[in-house]
Amino acid sequence: MSPTTITKIVLAMLLWAACFPLITAGLQYSPHLTFATLRAILAAATLVFVAVWLQRPFPRGWRTWVTLGVVGLGATSLGFLGMFHAAEFVSPGLATVIANAQPLLATMLGVAWLGERLARVGWGGLLIGFAGILVIALPQLGDGARDGTAIGFAYIVLAAVGVTVSNVAIKSIAGQVDGLFAMGFQMLIGSVPLAVAALLLEDQTAIQWTSVFVMSLLGLALFGSALVYWLWFSVLEEVELNRAIVFSFLVPIFGLTIGALFFGERLSAVQFSGIVLVIAGIVLVNLSGRTQSQKSGA
Repeated sequence: MSPTTITKIVLAMLLWAACFPLITAGLQYSPHLTFATLRAILAAATLVFVAVWLQRPFPRGWRTWVTLGVVGLGATSLGFLGMFHAAEFVSPGLATVIANAQPLLATMLGVAWLGERLARVGWGGLLIGFAGILVIALPQLGDGARDGTAIGFAYIVLAAVGVTVSNVAIKSIAGQVDGLFAMGFQMLIGSVPLAVAALLLEDQTAIQWTSVFVMSLLGLALFGSALVYWLWFSVLEEVELNRAIVFSFLVPIFGLTIGALFFGERLSAVQFSGIVLVIAGIVLVNLSGRTQSQKSGA
């Protein structure tokens, strides 16, 4: 894996981690589904505009459009729905643990659907990384039992499954379609169910167009959606899904770092040990992937 690819992955994970405080800030001024819909539409419009401006090739073929539909419903419809609603019902610690089962699920689907292979060392790395997530979330897990936990659990699982399926679908078309158009159209497709639900269930006049809300929306749409999905698509054009997805374990680490730098939160010794486990897991998965590549090339 090249330094440029690693930089793209790390930047994508940092941007995804920054989404959580932006969502929390913006939800004070807008209904959930309406906020999610605006994020998706603004991000989609940005990517499609850039693609047209750069005269990128338009996606063609019914298989491509079906796949983009799967990505949109998974990553945008289910992913945004779960992400925007789960915070109401469960603690951040519980949410972190459940959501970060996604690399394990994605790797299993990658093996079954894409024919990717991962050595035992790689599977061990995934388990070590997930163990690190458990350790990191340990101080907050005690706050998980509250009214509505079951509903929150369902929302997170819904989001994790949606994002997992979408990642496998993205990998299946990576390199075959332009990334700007692909990610723009998947968010446009995914925004439709969100918009319908928002119109039926929420009052759009309740939005308060404060500076905080506008900055949160722009940050989420332009950087936490448009830029990050274009980066992720370009990464999956170059490397196997199982080697890239394990970096998702970095998201809660970056989240803790953001909390420490900007919100005065402190990292415990237990959390530092979890960070070490996560990094060890990522290294093991990628060493395993490099060994497999060398064997197949020999």
